[in-house]
Amino acid sequence: MDLMVENDTYLVPTISAGKAAAKMADIPGFLPPIVAKKAREIGPVSQVTFGKAYKKGVPIAFGTDAGVSPHGENGKEFGFMHEAGMPIIETIQSATVTNAMLLGMSDELGQLKAGFLADIVAVEEDPTKNVKTLENVVFVMKEGIVYKE
Repeated sequence: MDLMVENDTYLVPTISAGKAAAKMADIPGFLPPIVAKKAREIGPVSQVTFGKAYKKGVPIAFGTDAGVSPHGENGKEFGFMHEAGMPIIETIQSATVTNAMLLGMSDELGQLKAGFLADIVAVEEDPTKNVKTLENVVFVMKEGIVYKE
């Protein structure tokens, strides 16, 4: 973690994946025994490790490894990050401005701003007051085209 801070190396936590893998390990025969053993041991500690990294000052970007956890549950990652100590607004920034910067697209993505791609999601409540609302996206726009209303 010290080297990550020193070298401005970003952690992309996938707490959701660790939790999903740990659950899969409890399904008899779902995972090979060696994988199930690792999932049981490592899955539950990913959130704790994230919390330590955040407190240490490791730069954080957003990810979910959605191929492991069920699709459509990506929003849970915000809550897991918040439970581990990251303020909700910072979890949102990790998924927007931080990821845009890491992709080299800060002049196109990550903000609601004139001239930027109109990539927008909306939820029913203020996510800074209720992080769980990020699990229920009610509106999706990608490059100005509405996909969900």
